[in-house]
Amino acid sequence: MKPIPLDGRARAVWNAILFWLLAEWAIGPQVDKGVAALGKAWHLGNGLTSANIALGEFESLVIALGLTAIFGYFEGRRFDSYGLPIAQAFGRRFWEGLGVGVVWAGLVALLMIALGGMRLAGFALQGPALLWSALAWFGANVLVGVGEEAWFRGYLLQTLRKGIGFWSAAIVLSLWFTAEHYFFKTGENVWDCISLFAFGMLICFTVLRTGSLWFGVGLHVAFDYMQLFVIGTRNGAQVPVGHLLNVSFPGPAWINGGVLGTEASVLMYPLFVLVFAYVAWRFPAPKQKAA
Repeated sequence: MKPIPLDGRARAVWNAILFWLLAEWAIGPQVDKGVAALGKAWHLGNGLTSANIALGEFESLVIALGLTAIFGYFEGRRFDSYGLPIAQAFGRRFWEGLGVGVVWAGLVALLMIALGGMRLAGFALQGPALLWSALAWFGANVLVGVGEEAWFRGYLLQTLRKGIGFWSAAIVLSLWFTAEHYFFKTGENVWDCISLFAFGMLICFTVLRTGSLWFGVGLHVAFDYMQLFVIGTRNGAQVPVGHLLNVSFPGPAWINGGVLGTEASVLMYPLFVLVFAYVAWRFPAPKQKAA
């Protein structure tokens, strides 16, 4: 990549700041009011349900893609050129990321069981209720994956990297991702924040190695689906409604994450290293051409 002139770098930073201000402080709060009214009109309540997750993440997706389209228009670029190319949507990179996410979350659960931090007692759902809940939670988590990646690491990562470099942009956006959860989610602690920051950096790394967000979207979808539907781990001190397994978490919080669930377990940390290693091995960095 050719060096970007100083004025181009400054413009990229200011564009990223403007995008963030509009999404986070101007448009977002106004749309929040409408979404809250919809939730009340539809009697969705305040529980950790697939419907509530889907509604909130659909809002994030619409705002992120809408702003990306507007900024892309003024920059002379397609809205899908900022990490989420339509041609690759839900293609092989997505499904590979999905598979890695399932294995990752499954290994965390198995380790929690082995160390006494999680106890399995059969299924909590059966019959039509199981099928409906499985589909509803999958749809909700697809919106989580696409919505959050478009919001945190779509336009902003592709633009900010032009201004301050890829890894500096990745650190800034991962800190923002962590702060969003820390300040707006019940009971967050330092262990969960470490996981959130590492997760943000991991997704950025997948963008660097694969060229798009679709592997990361699949990873995000699968990990959250495994947590919220399959395992039914707590999240923000709430238990997901309509989860698959009948589980309890009797062990210490450092093993099972306490009220924050899997994300805050120290068992996440060695598995982060393994997933980073897998991505580095599976998608080698392009070789530098000799001068």
